[in-house]
Amino acid sequence: MSTIAPTLPDWLARAEKPGHFTTVLEVLTRRERERQRARDASTHKKHPSRTHRVAYLPATITKNSDSIQHYSVSVASLPNNRPANRYTDVAPYDRTRVIIGHDGSEEPSGRYLNASWVRELYGGKWWIASQAPLPHTTHAFLSLILEPVALPPAVTKYTKPVTGSASRVRTVVQLTKDVERGMRKAHAYIPPHVGESWISQPEPNCSANLVKITLIDVAQIDEAHCVQSTVSVQRLAFASPTELLEEPAIFKHMLFSSWPDHSVPEPDDRAALLRFVHLVDKSNRDLSSQPEDVRDRLDPDPPIIVGCSAGIGRTGSFIALSSLLRTHGFLPPQQSFIHEPNAELPPLEPSLLGPLPEDIQGDQVAEEIDALREQRPGMVQRADQFQLVYEELMLAFAQRGAVST
Repeated sequence: MSTIAPTLPDWLARAEKPGHFTTVLEVLTRRERERQRARDASTHKKHPSRTHRVAYLPATITKNSDSIQHYSVSVASLPNNRPANRYTDVAPYDRTRVIIGHDGSEEPSGRYLNASWVRELYGGKWWIASQAPLPHTTHAFLSLILEPVALPPAVTKYTKPVTGSASRVRTVVQLTKDVERGMRKAHAYIPPHVGESWISQPEPNCSANLVKITLIDVAQIDEAHCVQSTVSVQRLAFASPTELLEEPAIFKHMLFSSWPDHSVPEPDDRAALLRFVHLVDKSNRDLSSQPEDVRDRLDPDPPIIVGCSAGIGRTGSFIALSSLLRTHGFLPPQQSFIHEPNAELPPLEPSLLGPLPEDIQGDQVAEEIDALREQRPGMVQRADQFQLVYEELMLAFAQRGAVST
């Protein structure tokens, strides 16, 4: 890590002490293993095969039933949903999963997508953390942009929405290139040429309308290592694939091009990552690409979809960093319709694992990451990603100090 700057908050300065980082890593790894055991038990308990359930009965009865239910990923493990998971070992929690076409009922119904609702512990902003869409999940993914956001019942108790309002996603952040080191990490769902359109079909056994995706504009923002695409999506009529059912929804797709898989940005790219975080926040609040006649009704700061390949490592790091930058004044406060701007944020549900040990309590990076892992498994996957969050936050404070002097 970098040298301690005098402008750092005490908790961040203490993170430089010998052994502290190792302790944080060990504690959070141990807690995630506990969650993993509960997740595994949930899939065994809900397995469609009775033979399988009997074989794994010891593994399910030795776990606390509340823990199994709380950390359940059984919906992602259903036979019909497994093909929608890019990786077999990455699944959203049932209670925080994004549901396409959710009707607000207590028993969630709707289409499955490997994505999770997560709220920043410190910054308070809501995000959708998602795997990179597969060809057969692209339609469901784009439907997130076409429909007003609908949080599942287990999540709504941590919100105080603006009365009579509706919020729609208008920013998608991609932290992976489509192909890295010769491996497919994401599938393109945006046409490569301005003015070109693609048609997306729903998954089998889904009767949703076709969706048309059109690339409107592309901008290269070099200082943030970003390719920003302006994209429209709209539903097509069943009877006539050329007939549009509604006005298009416009969103910004923002690709950060300098974050390799199973790694972190190079030192020379760290300042660009900070600029990218600021750019994403600013772009999400920018209404200039939206129709003028509806701007005054739009959510000023709606939830953002962010994903990498699996939607946990780089994705979790980005959300954790955004939250801590927000709470320390580097980003403006969240202003979404999902939560009344002047209302106090309800606290997130305490972990069933109990509080963090006393020796790392107050470490906001550790607390933020642990809270994210309560909402989507495996968030901030690697030790170097942990360290990246600390170092990027230190860089932000160093830059603030340089400006002030």
